[in-house]
Amino acid sequence: MTQITSARILEAPRCHLGEGPSYDPETGTAWWVDILEDRLFEISLREGGGPARVHKLPITASGVAAIDSGRQLLAAADGLYLRSLADGRLSLYCPLEAEESATRSNDGRVHPCGALWIGTMGRGAEPGRGALYHVAGTRVTRLYANLTIPNGIAFAPDGATGYFVDTDEGVLHRVALDPATGLPVAAPETHYDHRGGEGGIDGAAVDAEGLIWTARFGAGCLDAYSPAGNRVRSLPVPVRQPTCPTFAGADLDRLLVTSAYEGMDAAARAADPEHGRTLLVEIGVRGLLEPAFRLAA
Repeated sequence: MTQITSARILEAPRCHLGEGPSYDPETGTAWWVDILEDRLFEISLREGGGPARVHKLPITASGVAAIDSGRQLLAAADGLYLRSLADGRLSLYCPLEAEESATRSNDGRVHPCGALWIGTMGRGAEPGRGALYHVAGTRVTRLYANLTIPNGIAFAPDGATGYFVDTDEGVLHRVALDPATGLPVAAPETHYDHRGGEGGIDGAAVDAEGLIWTARFGAGCLDAYSPAGNRVRSLPVPVRQPTCPTFAGADLDRLLVTSAYEGMDAAARAADPEHGRTLLVEIGVRGLLEPAFRLAA
């Protein structure tokens, strides 16, 4: 592995299971959640931004996406919620596996067309209990079933290719998409086979050149994969269990990376002093801003 230029620990509480980060360039604000503690974090990345604000949630949320200047979208255990930035008020927008009390949402990303890809999984990561969905407005389409831990959702800059992984399986997939809708037009193919490798492929983000940057849970690193399916960079980070990256900062040239201490006993936490911390990592490339979710399909 090569050395990172810089990794800054953000002034925020540790996360039991940090996930689902997003960034608002208009305000310079980053957002992410702690799935297992029902918390939403908000921090300014501008000079003098200070410590993170912590918002306690009445729902179990797994990710945050922008909608407009006044609202954001939270993916939660029973559906998608609209959240008012002014007062934090939540309203259910669209049910998602609401009848399945044993599952919750997991990783998700907004496609360049404004549709959302969102995964679900068993609360205990039971094999085959998860699925991957496409949400356009309030129209929900199940894309793939019998997954265990859907992760790594990301899209090529032109929207014509999607990526996802079942972390339990260890295969990063690519699939051809209709750029206008974000729906698959072919069967998934293997992009990179990580089976037998250290750690597991978790969340992902794509940079301006089309490289897929993934967090490798349990291996303390970020990996970059080329559009051709080669692992071209691996960079260490100061947390053992990084979970999900998103591009952030005024020039979108840094990765905000969440992490987790889920499953760590006292000895493991002691061996990983920054466990559960959220990082801002300089990687020397320019990224892409995640699109806003479109309420109208």
